Amino acid sequence: MSSYARLRSSALELFATRGFQATGIRDLAAGAGVSLATLYHYMDGKEDLLVRLMRESLERLNSDARTVLARVGSPVEGLAALTVMHVLAHGLRRTETVVVDRELRSLGEESRKAVVALRDEYEQLWGGRLVAGLAESSMSVPDIRVTRLALLSTCTGVAYWYSEEGELDLDRIAAVHADLVLAQVEARLGSRRVRLDDLDLPPIDWFRDLVTRV
Repeated sequence: MSSYARLRSSALELFATRGFQATGIRDLAAGAGVSLATLYHYMDGKEDLLVRLMRESLERLNSDARTVLARVGSPVEGLAALTVMHVLAHGLRRTETVVVDRELRSLGEESRKAVVALRDEYEQLWGGRLVAGLAESSMSVPDIRVTRLALLSTCTGVAYWYSEEGELDLDRIAAVHADLVLAQVEARLGSRRVRLDDLDLPPIDWFRDLVTRV
């Protein structure tokens, strides 16, 4: 594992468990097993590192979302596919999800704007499926923004309660969330309400391979 890979893994764990403010520069160096000189090769300061980690996480999420949407057709399929991808990513990459979710408050104004722009870009991919579904009458959405935020909040919550040691299988959790999302927007094909199993999506292993690729 490279020095940066060790630093990234250690920093995410420290920021997630201790919090950004409570984590010191020496903690970061010690956790990654690198010298302070090596540490500063990868960052100008602690906030610089946090921004880099957040940007990497959100850029990957945006990339994965676009890959998913390129594989499906209808807005209903797109929304279901985004849900499966999102839940798997947040279940398998829990630490970075928690850091991105909690530590936005720790950023300065300019850094926060850059990170929020990436987050908004991702949320708009979800919003676009809702708008398209409403336009073609394959979904019932009383308010696009509120629905988008509610769905994302539900799916992101997996990062806080899912455990690999638990009884629940993550693939099953992702499928159930997809059915919940489809039910929330009253997704339908023609006059028939649909569930995940009714849709022509890639197999769950395809989604898992996508979010776990190195």
